[in-house]
Amino acid sequence: MRDISLIIRRVWKSAFMFTALSVLIVSATKAQDVVEGRKLFKDKCASCHQLDRNSTGPALTPKLKELDEAFAIQWIRNWKVLVDAGNPVAIEAAKFSPAEMTAFPTLTDDQIKNIIAYAQAGEPKKEAEAGAAVAGTGSTGFSNWSIAGIALIIVISIAVLIVLGRAVKMLERLILKKQGVEVIEEENLSFAAGTRKLFKNKKFVFFFILCLIISLGSFGWMGMWNTGVHTGYQPVQPIKFSHELHAGVNQIDCQYCHAGAFKSKNATIPSVNVCMNCHKSVQATEKYNGEISPEIQKIYTAIGYDPNTLTYDKSKEKPVEWVRVHNLPDFAYFNHSQHVVVGEEAIRKERGLKPNEPVCFACHGPVDTMEEIYQYSPLTMKWCVDCHNKAEVSGKDNAFYAKVIEAHEKIKKGEKITPALLGGLECGKCHY
Repeated sequence: MRDISLIIRRVWKSAFMFTALSVLIVSATKAQDVVEGRKLFKDKCASCHQLDRNSTGPALTPKLKELDEAFAIQWIRNWKVLVDAGNPVAIEAAKFSPAEMTAFPTLTDDQIKNIIAYAQAGEPKKEAEAGAAVAGTGSTGFSNWSIAGIALIIVISIAVLIVLGRAVKMLERLILKKQGVEVIEEENLSFAAGTRKLFKNKKFVFFFILCLIISLGSFGWMGMWNTGVHTGYQPVQPIKFSHELHAGVNQIDCQYCHAGAFKSKNATIPSVNVCMNCHKSVQATEKYNGEISPEIQKIYTAIGYDPNTLTYDKSKEKPVEWVRVHNLPDFAYFNHSQHVVVGEEAIRKERGLKPNEPVCFACHGPVDTMEEIYQYSPLTMKWCVDCHNKAEVSGKDNAFYAKVIEAHEKIKKGEKITPALLGGLECGKCHY
């Protein structure tokens, strides 16, 4: 009975360690979703709130860190209820701005907690966010969850082997005792001695080497798979141009700056003249104590503009050296106009874009929420091929496919077909 009790105690210890590990894993999966909170923040709160500075509403990061979470949830859902109830904190908070905050009665507690978690954590790293987005679309073969799963399987397997090994050894000793064979009790070994003894076990060594090979092979494969994939790439630009401010807050259409995306193979970089259409008068002086914004001043410097005399000096012009973010290999032909004009309907349906979202979002992601632009999609051949396999092409009211149908009809009749009829006169066919 003493030996059986010893077996139970040892098995219980191993089971306890395994249970504790499982609890930690479950707890980690229940952590508030910061990425979801960011999306909700952009949709519901960004028009009035900034994270780190006061706007129409107060800066949220410091404010939510000092407020009680239960109060914050009630305030976000319907602040008027708290004010009408005479809550002194709510009454004081309502004095910040004359503009009334929108109530969000449809938001659940978890959704509001996600917003709070995002606001308290601040803006996540672009690489992490983009990686999560890619993993969610299934565009790559591996994700952080895959790595965690492999590691967890290895840990559980080792734990099971240790427990079973101990159980088998204890049972063998019991059998030998019943048979009258004298069994010498093993002394408790130190961790180092126990480890040395464990690695003398051929089965354990084989299993350990097998797990090591699988782990190294998986990491090696992931490394090769992601070679040349620049998801999340965000170079430092010479001017801190905020797409979130221009495309999001100010609702400037993508085509206003990137007109080439709808007309040619290249999206084109907007000239500084396009910037001057607005920034000749918009100088953000209210944010810099009457001085012109340093970033807007860089635009003036690039074009040789003197805001005091309202004159241009060509001798002082210095082109802005933008750093390219989305860079396809030279051997890959991609035509922007063909995708955003001819293929717009198919791309919208495949990517699940909302009617008010530009088709650009399909590849470049939610640009209207990006403070600084970064590569949202992997832009790999597999990623492109997946879209081409799933997108449904419609020839209705489509001039491009009308020409293709016309060409096929002529082929059936035996009439003359020229490359020009099939789009052979397009410049981009030859001039990359």
